[in-house]
Amino acid sequence: MSEVRRYQLQSEAANREILELLEAAGVPGDVRIYYQQLLTTVLKLHEDGAPTGALRITNTALKELRYSFKVFAPYRHVHKVTVFGSARMPADGPAAAAARQFGERMVKEGWMVVTGAGAGIMGAAQQGAGGEQSFGLNIRLPFEQEANPWIASDPKLITFKYFFTRKLFLVREASAVALFPGGFGTMDETFELLTLMQTGKATIIPVVLVEAGPMPYWRRWDDWVRGGLVAQGLIEERDTTLYRIVDTVDAAVRELTTFYRVFHSARIVHPNLVLRIRRALPAVAVGELQRRFEDILKGPVDQAPGPVAQELEEYPDLPRLILPFNRTSYARLRQLIDFVNTL
Repeated sequence: MSEVRRYQLQSEAANREILELLEAAGVPGDVRIYYQQLLTTVLKLHEDGAPTGALRITNTALKELRYSFKVFAPYRHVHKVTVFGSARMPADGPAAAAARQFGERMVKEGWMVVTGAGAGIMGAAQQGAGGEQSFGLNIRLPFEQEANPWIASDPKLITFKYFFTRKLFLVREASAVALFPGGFGTMDETFELLTLMQTGKATIIPVVLVEAGPMPYWRRWDDWVRGGLVAQGLIEERDTTLYRIVDTVDAAVRELTTFYRVFHSARIVHPNLVLRIRRALPAVAVGELQRRFEDILKGPVDQAPGPVAQELEEYPDLPRLILPFNRTSYARLRQLIDFVNTL
C-alpha cells in the first residue's frame, strides 16, 4: 500500500471517529462543523510534526481563549469600557484620581469596567468601579504585574500567559475604550486598537484619550500623529476621527455614552452593513445620510423594522439601517455613526 493511500485511510478513520465523538458528546448540529474543524486542526498539528514548543503555545492559547469566553459570557449584553493606562502612575496623583472617578461614573451609567488588573491607572479605575462591576485581565510578568486588590479575589479576574490572547479580550469585549497616560504598553494598545478599527478588523467603538495630570500628554501625541503620519500621507486626516481627546472625566463619560444614543450595534450581513438603531429614522434623514456619505456607499440606504436574514432574530425590537458600505474608509463610517446619533 502506498504512503498516500495509507494517509487517506488514516484521515478517513480519524474523521469518522471525530464525528462519532461529537455525536456522543451531544454537540448540536448547527455548530458541529466548528467543533469538527477545531479537532481536525489539533490532529493536523500531529501530522505536521509540530514540536513540543508549538504544542505548548497552542494548548495554552486555546485554554486562555476558552476560559475567557466563559467568564465574559454571562455579561454579553452589558456595555463595558476598557481602561488603559500606566501601572506606574502614583495612586495619589491626578491621573489616578481621574481614573477612579471615571470608573465610578461609568458604573453609575450602567456600564462595567475592564482593566489590565494592574496598579496605577488600572487599579484606580478598578477601585472606582468596584470588583463586582469590573473585570481584570492580568498578565504574568516577572515583575510589576500583580492583580490589584480590588479585583484580586474576584471570579472575573483572568490571568493570561500571552499578551496576544489578553489583548484580544481587552478589545473584543469593549463597547468603548478610555486611554489615560501610559508607557510602551499603552502606546502599543492605542495603535493596535486604532489599526484594528481603521482596517475593519474591529467594530467601530468610541475611543477617548483622557488628559489627566499637569502636563499635556495626548495632545503632544496627537501633534506627532498629525505632523508626522498625516503630513507624510501615512494615514489620512479623517483617520484621526477614530479618537477624541478630552480634558475632563465628564467629557469622557459624555463622549462614550452618547455614541449609543441612537446607534446600538452593527453586523455585517453580506453584502451590507446592518446598523441596529434605537429608533427608526425619518425618510428625510435617510436621504440626508445618503447624500453626505455617498462616497462610502455602493447604493441606496434602506431601513427595516427588525432583524434581517442571517441575524437570527437578535435584538428583535430594534429597527435596522441597511448600508451598502463599500469598506473604503472606516473613519468615514465613524462619521456616519456620529451623524446618526445627532438625529
